Amino acid sequence: MTKTKLEELQKTALKVREHIIRMSTDGGCFIGASLSCTDLIVYLYNNFLNINKDNLNDQNRDYFFLSKGHDVPALYGTLAERGFFNPERLKNHLKTTDFIYWHPNVNIPGIEFHSGSLGHLLSVSIGVAMDCKLRNHKNKVVVILGDGELNEGSNWEGALVAASKKLDNLIAVIDRNKFQANIETEDLIKLEPLAEKFKAFGWGVKTADGHDFRSLERAFSKFPIIEKKPNLVIANTIRGKGLPSIQARADRWFVNFTHEEIEMLLEELHGHEKARIQSEPLMVR
Repeated sequence: MTKTKLEELQKTALKVREHIIRMSTDGGCFIGASLSCTDLIVYLYNNFLNINKDNLNDQNRDYFFLSKGHDVPALYGTLAERGFFNPERLKNHLKTTDFIYWHPNVNIPGIEFHSGSLGHLLSVSIGVAMDCKLRNHKNKVVVILGDGELNEGSNWEGALVAASKKLDNLIAVIDRNKFQANIETEDLIKLEPLAEKFKAFGWGVKTADGHDFRSLERAFSKFPIIEKKPNLVIANTIRGKGLPSIQARADRWFVNFTHEEIEMLLEELHGHEKARIQSEPLMVR
């Protein structure tokens, strides 16, 4: 990845995080999980998926499903930055005059499917991937799952079906922030060894740092991971990434900040970003 491309992705991710923070008032949103998957969604839409505002009716385009629907502020922000709709529309969050609220709604340009009830969209994406196979199309079908969401049994049923049908055009991405609502996943129902479980179910598996675009590029560099097997990327992330004051906090799942707190959080975000930039020259190759 070139330095220019890396900086472009980082700038976009910063803008999306700004949008998420601004949607965390006047009713609030699920800020922690939205911030954990921001870099994943920004990377996918800017560097991997063949999806843009002009090809939504093209049968050869790719498909993206956000199964952990409560993280939709990250998707809203990304779609706005990609020109699917005017970013000013995000100010309508939770207003009765628009469809921008706590979960995805297909009335928003770029949203593929309603989600919110966890455990559903892996099965939906499997259906789309099967349809693409039957039509001999080359579409990629990507679905982001929450790690806590994996406690839903429908995911494991779907995992078996995807492997049985050899859906190597399907890519599941797990936002592994290690939290489920207000408790750590391993304190509720243990998921590990997660990679080995999916391998046993017949999937090809890679892992990545979900906040490092170069790591994500390596993880998404070759698909299918294994011929005739569905693909899984386990992206290790941090709940609340970008805001040190709320990072990895169980009590910062759903929030409804005051307008004054929003301004403070935006300052914190930019301070954190400035510190990252100052250390970055030593790391960029």
